Amino acid sequence: MAHPKHRISQTRQAKRRTHYKIEAPNVSTCPTTGQPHMFHRAHWHEGKLYYKGKVVMEKEGAEA
Repeated sequence: MAHPKHRISQTRQAKRRTHYKIEAPNVSTCPTTGQPHMFHRAHWHEGKLYYKGKVVMEKEGAEA
């Protein structure tokens, strides 16, 4: 097993852990559908996958 060669200081440890305090993800609104979604993420709406306001993919079996 790997073992650290030197002890990590409390300051350095705290710097690494500062990024965990995000409480809620950033949410934006799709310009095409008006649905809320996370930034830089694709989202499904009515059987279609949207990214940056454009249809990227459609669900198979949605037509029928």
